[in-house]
Amino acid sequence: MVEWSDSERSTIASVWGKINVDEIGPQALARVLIVYPWTQRYFGAFGNLSSATAILGNPKVSEHGRTVLNALDKAVKNLDNIKGTYSELSQLHCDKLNVDPDNFRLLADCLTIVVASAFGSALSPAVQATWQKFLSVVVAALSSRYF
Repeated sequence: MVEWSDSERSTIASVWGKINVDEIGPQALARVLIVYPWTQRYFGAFGNLSSATAILGNPKVSEHGRTVLNALDKAVKNLDNIKGTYSELSQLHCDKLNVDPDNFRLLADCLTIVVASAFGSALSPAVQATWQKFLSVVVAALSSRYF
């Protein structure tokens, strides 16, 4: 179990409170699909993903990006039981969707890049360190069914 200081809890809540799910979610997922094109294999039902322009304009990518970020809200609200919070989602991605668990890390990295772009200097190195710790715990929880 991860220990969170009061400062870390406050920082995570502060970052999360500034995130516009409707903007950041679609941008983060689109970035994953563009930068790591092999991840597109899990999104065959999304239609045209043939170029960066197609991905950025794809409404299904945007919708799923919002879904992913809305699911992150559960971790923010359950910092002391992130693994339990994502148990069913981990099982779904492992057993039914067969998603490579490394993709969770790729998404977390892209999410951090998008957040840093949006927040600028407000995402100081100290804030980023806490945000990265939080996302690492989320990635571990989503990957837990695989191991």
